[in-house]
Amino acid sequence: MDALPLVALVAVSAAVAGAARRTPVPAPLVLVAVGLVAGYLPGVPTYHLDAHVVLPLLLPPLLYTAAVDSSYLDLRANVRPVALLSVGYTLFATVAVGWLAYRIIPDLPLTAALVLGAVVAPPDAVTAAAIARRVGLPSRVTTILQGESLVNDATAITAFKVALAAAVGEGMSWGAGIGEFLLAAVGGVGVGLLLMVPLHWLRTHLKEALLQNTLSLLIPFVAYAAAERVHASGVLAVVVVALYLGHRSWQVDFATRLQEAAVWKMVAFILESAVFALIGLQLPFVLKGLGAFGVWEALGYAAIVFLAVVVVRFVWVYPATYLPRWLSRRVREREPGTDWTAPLIVGWAGMRGVVSLAVAFSIPMAMHDGEPFPARSLVLFLTFTTVIGTLVIQGLTLPVLVRVLKLPGPDPQTVTLVEAQAQSEASEAAEARLDRLLADPHSSLPPPLADRLRSVLERRRNAVWERLGAADPVTGESADDTYRRLSREMIEAEREVFVRLRDERRIDDEMMRTLLRRLDLEEAAAYRETDES
Repeated sequence: MDALPLVALVAVSAAVAGAARRTPVPAPLVLVAVGLVAGYLPGVPTYHLDAHVVLPLLLPPLLYTAAVDSSYLDLRANVRPVALLSVGYTLFATVAVGWLAYRIIPDLPLTAALVLGAVVAPPDAVTAAAIARRVGLPSRVTTILQGESLVNDATAITAFKVALAAAVGEGMSWGAGIGEFLLAAVGGVGVGLLLMVPLHWLRTHLKEALLQNTLSLLIPFVAYAAAERVHASGVLAVVVVALYLGHRSWQVDFATRLQEAAVWKMVAFILESAVFALIGLQLPFVLKGLGAFGVWEALGYAAIVFLAVVVVRFVWVYPATYLPRWLSRRVREREPGTDWTAPLIVGWAGMRGVVSLAVAFSIPMAMHDGEPFPARSLVLFLTFTTVIGTLVIQGLTLPVLVRVLKLPGPDPQTVTLVEAQAQSEASEAAEARLDRLLADPHSSLPPPLADRLRSVLERRRNAVWERLGAADPVTGESADDTYRRLSREMIEAEREVFVRLRDERRIDDEMMRTLLRRLDLEEAAAYRETDES
């Protein structure tokens, strides 16, 4: 098997994503645009989205990275709006868009139209997370969008399986469809609940960070495969396990957390870049399969379906936002009020992604009786245009809409103040414990070392407060910024000496690497990198 096309896809998509970070355009949109163009360049290999690859191999790690970084407490506090979107809206969109497609496309059976509705129903977890990070949405809106996108794939995939079974002639009844839906939902959650505690126990009892991170990379695939093996939802199993492990990540040792964060950040970057590039690269394949449908006729259907997808979301979001508050006093008391702007953002943020395309490509060529699946090529085309339309139109205009509406994002001063207060409380607890330990004869230290511990603690306590204060009028640095810069300069001087000594053969490479690692750890402790993703 020739691995060069896969290597080229990863390398080029990563390079494009890296370049896109320097532009005001979100990286997913740049990657899709490059993929659209690259699909027609001579010499570019054909990349075909295979549901048997995307769903079990790409979807689990992407879901895991999104879920493990989500807040279990925030999701639990917003479980009602998340459930209304991830389950209620997805089923509503499946039926509404499917019924419209059935009405406007000649000779398209209702069951096949519902297959299309299920395919285009779920907004994408990767897209939601990428866009939300970029535009700086209010924290509650971000939580709701991320929570919806984590769960709605399970709803849509199950609805797709039910509609597909009916379309190909398996005689799926409404009762059987509801039963399969409940089995997928309850089973997926159940598998996640069964796996999360043993997996967390393994993470905390493995003594080597390398083994712990190997386990971390396997976890999403294990959860997904175990649930799918019993015909449950692998998506829900991955999400449940990831939320639990993310909530208890503090119980894992520091070396594992540091290494795991770096590993998963790299994995997520590579997969997200490749996934968005793959979306654009599907255009030649989709157009070639249109067959009996003319391009202009198909584009007319595509415009109607795209508009339906956009409108149906608003038709659901506004009543789902206000009706529960009007009908339930408990909801009014437990949840903060909102004006019309937050539902507008939630409604406009329904970008579709790779899951929709992968599921669409899994539609069989023929039904059980041997007849071709009705309008399969058109369903693929409509899915592709809906994904591209939502990514480009909604993805490009969402940042503008957020700026026009002037939605209050997190206030940096308030966030820093809360961080400083938390650090102050933690430092007081650490100082009290240090005093108790130093009072123990078995833990006594020479005064210079004890003073060093106290100075490090004091610097950590003051660092956040200094960010609230005035910066240097010339350099723009706070005292903490200056401390980190000078510390890095001192470490760099030491590093240059170690390299020179190695080059002069006064120390060997192994000793140099040992000394450089110590410096790296010192630099990591002295300088906290800002996450720019």
